[in-house]
Amino acid sequence: MTRIRNIVLAVLALFSAAPVGATEVQDLVRIRGQGESVIHGLGLVLGLPGTGDSGKELSLARPLAELLKNGGNAVASLKELSGAKSAALVSVTCTIPAAGSLVDDRIDVTVSVINSASSLRGGRLFICPMTGPKSGSEVYAFAEGPVDIEDATTPTSGRVRSGARMVKTTRESVFSGDFIELILEPSFAGIRAAQQVASSIDVQYQTDPNAKHSFIAQVLDDRTVRVSIPEAERPQRAAFIADVLSTPVNVALLGLPAQVVCNQRSGAIIVTGDVEISPGIITHKDLVITTTVPTPVPSPTDPLVTRSRWAAVSTDKGVPASQNARLADLLSAFKQIDVPVPEQITILQMLSKSGRLRAKLIVD
Repeated sequence: MTRIRNIVLAVLALFSAAPVGATEVQDLVRIRGQGESVIHGLGLVLGLPGTGDSGKELSLARPLAELLKNGGNAVASLKELSGAKSAALVSVTCTIPAAGSLVDDRIDVTVSVINSASSLRGGRLFICPMTGPKSGSEVYAFAEGPVDIEDATTPTSGRVRSGARMVKTTRESVFSGDFIELILEPSFAGIRAAQQVASSIDVQYQTDPNAKHSFIAQVLDDRTVRVSIPEAERPQRAAFIADVLSTPVNVALLGLPAQVVCNQRSGAIIVTGDVEISPGIITHKDLVITTTVPTPVPSPTDPLVTRSRWAAVSTDKGVPASQNARLADLLSAFKQIDVPVPEQITILQMLSKSGRLRAKLIVD
């Protein structure tokens, strides 16, 4: 029992010692030379239940005839494929993550109809090579697998889970040279943020009893921090870079602006809690706001009704008019005049352009 109690106390001590929600340098940056890349190809989705391209379309008939020929069932004429509706010519794309990929890694691919196919539901992507963006690029992967329709309203586009198998390594080595450059992600860009990342790295390095330099991190611009690799650390570059990337950073000191992030496709709007707007009023198309105010003696049959085409956005009662309103007041106004999400995003863009939105607006 005593042993169990000691283990429990040790675990509690471990959790109490670790900072809750700690942010590390690697959560904010990427290393220069590591970035997402896209490979692509043209493929055929087979097995469609009559929803594919017409065999009369030569752009489908030619690759389909070649496929049959390679399978030992050549057609005498492309006219023989005129009734085909079970195949579709598709564009195939794959995004390789920023860290790169190794041979035999598997990555999701996206397929999209090129011609007249009405749906890819139930189809399977036939093996197709995937190359770089430039003409004549070498093959980096082969893609194949069942198509998963993610959006029921757009059945002409889908995803093949782990569909691409890499046949070429795309990782660029960062374990050479006398320095590395850390690139802040766009949402963290800023001189103050870059300076805080550099300072955190320097402070962490100075805790090493073998450190021979006071400063190893230099801010080059609002998104770039260059970290020199001390000569004593160069034989173990990987370990040194790992230590740099795991350096803790106090996010509260980054000086990041309030943000409103909108995704037009999903209709999602994410805001930070400190977003403010200047007081004002909003109207939306031909909608009319109807407000019912009961008479001094409330009566459902005898209300006082007022109508307006404007919704006010202002501070709460008792708050000086000179102060800004919270975004919650704006969202309340949106709800009052029943504004659809896509048009909410448009209004936010207009507020940003007019200088009324006290936040950084990001629209994906």
